[in-house]
Amino acid sequence: MVFLMRYTGKKVAVIGLGVNNTPLIRFLVEQGAEVSVLDRKNRDELREYLDQLAGLPVTYHLGPDYLEYLRGQEVVFLSPGVPKNLPALQEAAASGAVFSSELEVFFAENRQRSRAPVIGITGSCGKTTTTTMLGLMLEKEKPVRVGGNIGRPPLTFLPELTPETWVVLELSSFQLQDLGYSPQIAVLLNITPNHLDVHSSFDEYVQAKEEIIKNQSGDDLAIFNWDNPVTRRLAANAKGKVYFFSRRLQPETGAFVKNGDIILRLDGKNEEYICPAAEKRLPGEHNLENILAAALAARLAGVSPAAIASVIREFKGVEHRLEFLRELDGVVYYNDSKATTPEETIAGLRALSVPVVLIGGGYDKKLPFTELAKVAAERCRVVILIGATAGKIREALEEVEGEDRLLSEIHQAASLEEAVAIARSKAGPGEAVLLSPACASYDMFRNFEERGRRFKELVFGIQPRKK
Repeated sequence: MVFLMRYTGKKVAVIGLGVNNTPLIRFLVEQGAEVSVLDRKNRDELREYLDQLAGLPVTYHLGPDYLEYLRGQEVVFLSPGVPKNLPALQEAAASGAVFSSELEVFFAENRQRSRAPVIGITGSCGKTTTTTMLGLMLEKEKPVRVGGNIGRPPLTFLPELTPETWVVLELSSFQLQDLGYSPQIAVLLNITPNHLDVHSSFDEYVQAKEEIIKNQSGDDLAIFNWDNPVTRRLAANAKGKVYFFSRRLQPETGAFVKNGDIILRLDGKNEEYICPAAEKRLPGEHNLENILAAALAARLAGVSPAAIASVIREFKGVEHRLEFLRELDGVVYYNDSKATTPEETIAGLRALSVPVVLIGGGYDKKLPFTELAKVAAERCRVVILIGATAGKIREALEEVEGEDRLLSEIHQAASLEEAVAIARSKAGPGEAVLLSPACASYDMFRNFEERGRRFKELVFGIQPRKK
């Protein structure tokens, strides 16, 4: 088919060598493209991925001058998060280069080959939890593949798809921006300021998120959070049928809590009972929103109420998201490394009912910390700050006033190791030590997973106090 060979003989540049672009490069080579890989990192840093591509006819341009090799490229694939306003990219566009992405290829190929129905989930908070939970719900009764911003890169499971296979994709703003495709079922969990170090404005960030519904048809479905004012506003732009979820109200069509029970109303009339909300295993009221969204999407995909309820009762959460580690000397330790925004850290703090010794800080995404400081001052007895944002968060904390202030100590640490040592010395029985950075990890770690794993190593290395 001509469509499937549209890259044959084309000069194609892939910017960024990583988990998702590795199968993309293989796909492009199979298509007969002349592939060049451009990355600012050196060979030693990229060894893991270079080894996976060994033997393929690929040209590599690595190091600080990597973008100089864009000239003459006909198609440019950008890794998520690469700013599109870089001069070299603008020059390539002016010269006629077409920009694409791994996800755009997946959507196009799936539409042409497999026609597998896709559920896409996006939001500023809760994407991974909701995506994982939804995948488990579907798995109870249907063939399903989970990928996107988590799980397997979608191109790796493309050959496995059939029209009966459901695909669940976690989609970041970077992946959605200018994607040109939307899933058959779109879920918008919430939108609050995030990634303003890359997006030029909050409006641009919102526009990127809106791409999840922008290309839907009248036959498609869209699920929005009624309790979030931005997502509620975006619902007016949906072309397909709209559903809402809410933990505060009972929308006419959607998912909600009634008399303590999780209820779905798909046709605006008949109510379907799922289970008592109190039976959920996930901690925190914020996770009730994620459960409602996943339950609604699963039911719209044809999953039975019984299967949905069983996952709600079983699912404890994902690694690095309010992950309980251990209790030692009366102190409980939680790993919330995936909390890379102030809103996610606020949710984590509100989920805990005991005084908190908080470890926060990290890479600066240019987000405000005012609201986090207010909540932290009320719920944390001690705050320990690390990374590039330590000074900004400390300043915000010191400006908080009020009778409900619990916070009595603020410390800055040069490393996570030092922060854990301080937390160990300050936390007492009946308190919790919580790593919930409210920031990305890139100033000190490769990603939030590495940060979380290191925290777990340190916590499990703590010895009990001698009695």
